[in-house]
Amino acid sequence: MHTAERLKKIPPYLFMTLRNKINEAKRRGVDVISLAIGDPVDPTPERVVEALARAARDPDNHRYPTDEEWGMLALREAIARWYQRRYWVEIDPKKEILVLIGSKEGCHHFALGVINQGDLVLVTDPGYPGYKPSIWFAGAEPYPVPMRAENSFLPVLRDIPSEIAKKATAFYLNYPNNPTGAVASRPFLAELVEFAKSYQVAVCYDNPYSEVVFGVERLSFLNAPGAKEVGVELNSLSKPFNMTGWRIGMACGNPDVVAAIAQVKSNTDSGVFNAIQYAAIEALDHCDEFTARMVEIYRKRRELVLETLRHLGWRYEPPNGTFYLWVPTPKGHHSAEFCDFLFEKCSVVAAPGAAYGVNGEGYIRLSLTIKEDRLREALDRMRRNLPRFEF
Repeated sequence: MHTAERLKKIPPYLFMTLRNKINEAKRRGVDVISLAIGDPVDPTPERVVEALARAARDPDNHRYPTDEEWGMLALREAIARWYQRRYWVEIDPKKEILVLIGSKEGCHHFALGVINQGDLVLVTDPGYPGYKPSIWFAGAEPYPVPMRAENSFLPVLRDIPSEIAKKATAFYLNYPNNPTGAVASRPFLAELVEFAKSYQVAVCYDNPYSEVVFGVERLSFLNAPGAKEVGVELNSLSKPFNMTGWRIGMACGNPDVVAAIAQVKSNTDSGVFNAIQYAAIEALDHCDEFTARMVEIYRKRRELVLETLRHLGWRYEPPNGTFYLWVPTPKGHHSAEFCDFLFEKCSVVAAPGAAYGVNGEGYIRLSLTIKEDRLREALDRMRRNLPRFEF
């Protein structure tokens, strides 16, 4: 039986590869601690779970979801309230908000709704591994835009060749950034909007880490004047409310792009289970304090990791966003080789930077979404078993 040629372009998904590595080691009896995958182990707020249970017991919610193409209006209104309260952004819940099965779905449907066969699409490098497959599925080609430490891991838009910018039809960005932790500034967002207007590029701004920042301003792409004219922001309840497995998110912004994503979605699935949508309303309207507590937990875990890294010879100041640390590898070590070394010496798993793009080489990514006792155990193993490195 033959399969589609397009699949040959797509490498094995990074996180599935890491999970397979972890499971194989566990079968051999190894006590593995994974700092590789950004999946919060802390529970969803109890009141959100209770809202789900109440809604799930109502037989009316056992049918196809309400307003299945766009998501229930009550949830879209809650999303609009959350954006107004958290980012001072006004969004029309009837025309500018679409409920998603997580922001990852939005990245894929954006490609199918906006990008044409043969198009060129800008994508930051390093970047979230899910963007390129979506571009390939749409029959387009990704063009990597470098993000480097000397530029605070922001793309230098003026360095994009004008002949490339003129050909490009879309641009995938993600700030606070996975994997680097970099945070965008208001001037950068304003520059991005002007770039998109100048070259008629549709922006897909993937922002699921919008709440996880340390000592800097929380920002939405939609804070930038004119942002709605050039693109959409994707967001998710996964990170602020520990709801990764619930699969609930949103696309907000340009009504034409939102409608295009909705058209793709309505021909792909039948929407989000009503009970999950009711639970999402509870989270958005009543769980700001929970989010603040989680950010403080991540801040403390972050300091624990940095203290150990400094003890082992690292001297660097990480960017101020996400629950990841984008850590430079020691002198003489490539990213994959250093991850293997860390696993061999400490049974600790990290994500190699090269898996996020050619400009990710020379880094590893460590996640803070692990219970503190296990994090402390991982750090203790590193202190006991690793040498002091040179940089």
